[in-house]
Amino acid sequence: MKVLSFAVHTVFWGTLSILAGCSEAPSPCGKGAGEILDEAQCVGVTKEQLSGSTVDYYADMDYGISKNPAALQARLEPFFPGISEQDAVDRFARGRNNWIVWTAGNDRFWDELSQFTFGNADLLKTISNHPSLGYSRDNRWEYLGVVNEPCFEKPNGPQADRYGLWLDIRDDSCAPDPFADSEAYPGVKIGARGENIEVGSYYGYGTGIVGLRLFPNPEFDETAEANWDPVRYYTDPEYYDNKDLVRPYRVGMSCGFCHVGPNPTNPPQDFNNPEWSNLNSNPGAQYFWVDRILLWDKDEDNYLKQLFHASKPGALDTSLVSTDYINNPRTMNAIYNLASRLELATKWGQEKIEGPEQNNKQLNDYLPDDHALSQFYDAPDTVYTPRVLKDGADSVGALGALNRVYVNIGLFSEEWVEHFRPVVGGKKITPFPIATAQKNSTYWRANEEQTADVALFFLGSAEPDYLANAPGGENYLSDDESVLAEGKKVFAETCARCHSSKLPDYVFKDYFPNKGCVNGDYLKCWNDYWQHSKTDQFKTAMQEVVQEDNFLQNNFLSTELRVPVTLLETNACSPLARNALAGDIWDNFSSSSYKSLPAVGNIQVQNPYTGEVRDFAMPGGGRGYTRPASLISLWSSAPFLLNNALGPFEYEGTVEARMKSFEASVERLLWPERRAHSGQDDSYDYDYPFDVITRSGKKHPGYIQVTQQTSYLNITPGYLPNFVAEFDGILSKLLPKLFSSDGITLGPIPAGTPVNLIYNTDISNIDKDRIKLLVKIIKDLKKLPHGASDEQAKTIFANLVEPLYQGSSCPDYVTNKGHYFGTDYLPDSEEETPLTDQEKYALIEFLKTM
Repeated sequence: MKVLSFAVHTVFWGTLSILAGCSEAPSPCGKGAGEILDEAQCVGVTKEQLSGSTVDYYADMDYGISKNPAALQARLEPFFPGISEQDAVDRFARGRNNWIVWTAGNDRFWDELSQFTFGNADLLKTISNHPSLGYSRDNRWEYLGVVNEPCFEKPNGPQADRYGLWLDIRDDSCAPDPFADSEAYPGVKIGARGENIEVGSYYGYGTGIVGLRLFPNPEFDETAEANWDPVRYYTDPEYYDNKDLVRPYRVGMSCGFCHVGPNPTNPPQDFNNPEWSNLNSNPGAQYFWVDRILLWDKDEDNYLKQLFHASKPGALDTSLVSTDYINNPRTMNAIYNLASRLELATKWGQEKIEGPEQNNKQLNDYLPDDHALSQFYDAPDTVYTPRVLKDGADSVGALGALNRVYVNIGLFSEEWVEHFRPVVGGKKITPFPIATAQKNSTYWRANEEQTADVALFFLGSAEPDYLANAPGGENYLSDDESVLAEGKKVFAETCARCHSSKLPDYVFKDYFPNKGCVNGDYLKCWNDYWQHSKTDQFKTAMQEVVQEDNFLQNNFLSTELRVPVTLLETNACSPLARNALAGDIWDNFSSSSYKSLPAVGNIQVQNPYTGEVRDFAMPGGGRGYTRPASLISLWSSAPFLLNNALGPFEYEGTVEARMKSFEASVERLLWPERRAHSGQDDSYDYDYPFDVITRSGKKHPGYIQVTQQTSYLNITPGYLPNFVAEFDGILSKLLPKLFSSDGITLGPIPAGTPVNLIYNTDISNIDKDRIKLLVKIIKDLKKLPHGASDEQAKTIFANLVEPLYQGSSCPDYVTNKGHYFGTDYLPDSEEETPLTDQEKYALIEFLKTM
């Protein structure tokens, strides 16, 4: 195969964006931003026809709270005065069903994503059991990190009633899946649905994986059916590597796919075969391997494989699809103690919303004016809100934050993808407009009607998972009261200022005025608060709060404040995320007060090859901050940091495995000198040893993520636009290094290349410097012969490192740095005495009780 000698991101993704643009398929339901309809509205389905189910099928989950209506009612009564037991159960079930099984029509998007990734992503193969794949239901937990759904089993062969696909089958000993009932929940009849194939349920069919549902493909008409060959689909690249292949099913994704996980205190005996009682709705997908899930083929020389593998298990770049040209894998958020989180929002969670931001639904839209939950919105421009995303961007109210999540996994993708080009970028990004969704999407309106019950569901279910309640948990807990007392003291003086929603009363009154300091002076408010947190006055008052017997009860264990990354020194790619900035894709879902946050100043970054330190000016307008993670159930959530990069990963999910990871991770957190040159273990090939230089001048072990081997991006002929095939001979002559009868290969990208050095090059704005870089790349490309070796490519690449580094959207490559509080790695200006080893060990014992 002829090879393009080398292409870094500017050429690499630019080429892909052109090709992806050529493969975009028109919708039968209109065309163009603001004019296109979703499939439901296109055929006249109303939101009332997609109202959601109150069947409490998942009653055994979440500690079985809905099986005790009186207890559930009592838990919800403070927020829903007068709610009956039956209404509590019905609304709770409706909210949980939305979370776990409702996909809101996004099966269309996940099918289309296969086109945008040139066949690399194919969820229909991800859920399969065909022997050629090398994984199946038998080892999904170990290999994919996804949760197998109870009441399914592995098939012995292809299923005749599923067009010869090797999918999980329903266990005969279980009752039928209630959500697959097409009479109770009739699906959207469009295209081939209802013609040569069945319509099905709007919840789809179970796939055997929690959070993934199967839907008849409306494009699978008689012609597609005649062309369908299930044997070749699994075994013949010439057949399945084709943009025109129509599969009989599309796979939809619910929120639960990324959030349902094993109950830490009641883990399964067999993680590949859990019971519903072994599962909780809120921990987050802590064991999820995104590269293996999205890239079904195990081809290690695929550059996309190398890129996606930069996401540690349990971490995912949520801006991967609507790219901001920053590789930014982050953990899926656990959802605990929502009630205390909402209470904290009333104290300093005020945000101002203007213009299109005001189109977000608020709890008030579904409640009487005097309702207990009506206090979170003052019409027309003030909300009091939790900040769910790690950069604190989704700041328009709790329901707005929820609705944005559904869009991010494909709700009303017909409109969404009109505003950017998925995955590869290269197209000017414009905001996804809520007003358009409310007008043109039945799925959007149906989802808005259900999200209030999702909030109710979490108010009733999101309880902490305590180590004390786990099997064998008492073996890891200290019964030495003096040690625990010392741990509480250390927590009060060092940690609580960021990691407690219970603080001295005067703090809420005297700091962050107007319940959030959103008048443009936030950084000054933060600095004043931080300096005060070092005083004896604060420490003494905080000790009194921590010593209260009910300190951990209804404590969110986070302040939800936005902390400048200049103080945290953690990897800057998350606080540099820009999808929620003014004019970007999530513009309507972030507050005006977020968009006016001041710049935090300069951070320190290092050249990924030489280690040389330089300053990088953090931009303002929302970026530069991270909200503190909640420490609830900290024992069950290691590795640490927002990207799961600090500490070893243990896939088993047992109490013993969780504690093994916790103890190693918390040790590396509190003793930076004990951090590792790898995030997994000493043989994790994608992590490159690197010495971190902190602002204090001290060094500690760290790592950056690099390509493991020489890699390429291969685009087979079947995924090329038709014009390429038509002009194959001409293109091969004009561009022999790029086009051939075998398709396109972009590469070689040399082994050891920092993944983010390439990916973090912004091609959305072509300015003078980027044009200079592009000219340099093209000139250097000509120096390489056909079939250049890895060493030759490295020689050329060495000349491109510095310009790529200088022009990077996020030139911060060290993954496991930062959070040096309580250590001697803070700059002298912090004027804080480091903790002793005894104090650190006492703190660890207290953290285990959370």
